Amino acid sequence: MKLGARMMKTGLAAAVALYIASLFGFFSPLLAAIAAVFSIQPSIYRSYQSIVEQIQGNIIGAVIAVIAVFTLGNDPFIVAFAIIIVIGVTMNLKMNENTISLAAVAVIALMDSTDQTFIYFAASRLSSLLLGILAAFIVNLVFLPPRYETRLFSKVDSATNDILQWLRVTTRQLSDEPALKYEITRIQDNIRWLDHTYLLYSEERTYFKGARFSKGRKLVLFRQLITTTKKSFDVLKAFHRLEHKIEQIPLDFQDTLVKELDKLINAHEKLLLSLKGRIKQTHRQSLRQIEEPDITLVVDQLMKVYEESNSTDKLIFLPLASQLMEYYEQLEKLKRLLKSYQKYHPGTYIQTAEK
Repeated sequence: MKLGARMMKTGLAAAVALYIASLFGFFSPLLAAIAAVFSIQPSIYRSYQSIVEQIQGNIIGAVIAVIAVFTLGNDPFIVAFAIIIVIGVTMNLKMNENTISLAAVAVIALMDSTDQTFIYFAASRLSSLLLGILAAFIVNLVFLPPRYETRLFSKVDSATNDILQWLRVTTRQLSDEPALKYEITRIQDNIRWLDHTYLLYSEERTYFKGARFSKGRKLVLFRQLITTTKKSFDVLKAFHRLEHKIEQIPLDFQDTLVKELDKLINAHEKLLLSLKGRIKQTHRQSLRQIEEPDITLVVDQLMKVYEESNSTDKLIFLPLASQLMEYYEQLEKLKRLLKSYQKYHPGTYIQTAEK
């Protein structure tokens, strides 16, 4: 079992909440720990959003619980009715699931039977819940703050390398069918995680003007990196679907197809290496003269094959040519963005592993 940062932060937040609640003599330390568990978020920005929303949700739950106790009592069915009301109100306010759940917990905690003065009892339990929310925010802010830039680029780099390696193998008809099918499913899951990680990275806030400009350029660059990776994956899937059909076309066309795709793969690899700072400054300039694949030649030869064979079966290769063209266009766009980024941030490279 792999222990992630969020798992560790959840446990630490619960411990901190329990310790502080016990230290200051809070009536219900366990409620503080429960609130802390519900309040841990994957990013600092979401943690800030969560603390505001969680406090609002708990106050709504507390108000409804107090009104219900003073007007109807704390019979189990009354508690259930109050929970339904709280869930309905928080859902209408479009609060997230954790906030709704914690608001329901607040209702249960406050409507519990007690021999103490109800107002004092409710205030002490609400204070415990708020303490847990605050403890989760502090832990999220201080302990292992996430570095989504490094994590995102590492995922992009890993997914792209996997795709390009499989493209080389597949175009030479060397791939193992079951292995490639499994890898396509795995890579597809990884690409979905790219979009999720990019969203978390885009939510991170910067507080200095220079850093905001740098972050804005990186956001555009990363978005294009992900788009280009997706296009290379589309090409891989297209080759996978046509793997048994490619043998039916002439060898010279197969050679042309492999040659043009290799140009795309090499260009993609060089751009990633440049972004990681693994290409010397003198050599990086040569990236602007990357040998351009002649996709028009591929389409022309494909049409020639179709005309000579007079078979509609050969038309299934047209989508492949289209995918290659789109991949090439996105690669050219990535090259322009990388050139612009390195112009404004010379000597700035993106790490693939946290220091």
